Amino acid sequence: MNAPAKTEDFASSIPAGVYAETVLDVTHYTDRLFRFTMTRPQGFRFRSGEFAMIGLMVEGKPVFRAYSIASPAWAEELEFFSIKVPDGPLTSHLQAIKPGDQVLMRKKPTGTLVLDALTPGRRLYMFSTGTGIAPFASLIRDPETYEKFEEVILTHTTRDVAELKYGFDLVHEIQNDELLKEVVGDKLRHYPTVTREDFEYRGRITDLISSGKLFTDLGVPPLDPAIDRGMICGSSAMLKDTKELLEKAGLDEGANSKPAEFVIERAFVG
Repeated sequence: MNAPAKTEDFASSIPAGVYAETVLDVTHYTDRLFRFTMTRPQGFRFRSGEFAMIGLMVEGKPVFRAYSIASPAWAEELEFFSIKVPDGPLTSHLQAIKPGDQVLMRKKPTGTLVLDALTPGRRLYMFSTGTGIAPFASLIRDPETYEKFEEVILTHTTRDVAELKYGFDLVHEIQNDELLKEVVGDKLRHYPTVTREDFEYRGRITDLISSGKLFTDLGVPPLDPAIDRGMICGSSAMLKDTKELLEKAGLDEGANSKPAEFVIERAFVG
């Protein structure tokens, strides 16, 4: 495995139109998941929920992949939540980064998991599996989300309980942030589920929607296109199945150019 290029090697090899930012902090949650923060380029603007192309120089060439920006639009640092793929072209190297290393980022963020792509509603569901929680980590820390919705329900499904920790940490952070907790109040609800271990909430989110258990557990009525809005981010199978369930409930898929009742991020799966 090639180690990330050292800082002194970067200056002469940074591609045009690309930022080179410094890693500030790295947290390894499990042998499959880690989080890192890096400096935010001056003048870099994005909407909460968007993704950026980030990368490293590998064997003298830049390797990029799409990563949701997990920090909210107002944050001074950029946060990312990643899986570790042993043979992944990027993640096999990215998982070895340390504070002080540099990461590349292309200058234009984009994505469909943004509030502008949804029509007005009262309740917002964020359906996520694995690292698909990353764009929602951005949105649940953005005051605009709570200005537009009376209730925000974050669902996060993983294989094991240990993989839920990032989501629990996010909610704890919000509840203990002097400014955010005033804005969020009791509007944010967190619904974590696992598929391979015993836990309070067990099963795939699609099964929990289909059976109605999700709504029973939360004490809310079934999906209603007049009230409910949705965002979906996860594996390709989860995207397909959840989309079908929302459409069956009468919700239409939206986009930046045509807002509707739910949106999906198809740029990557994780």
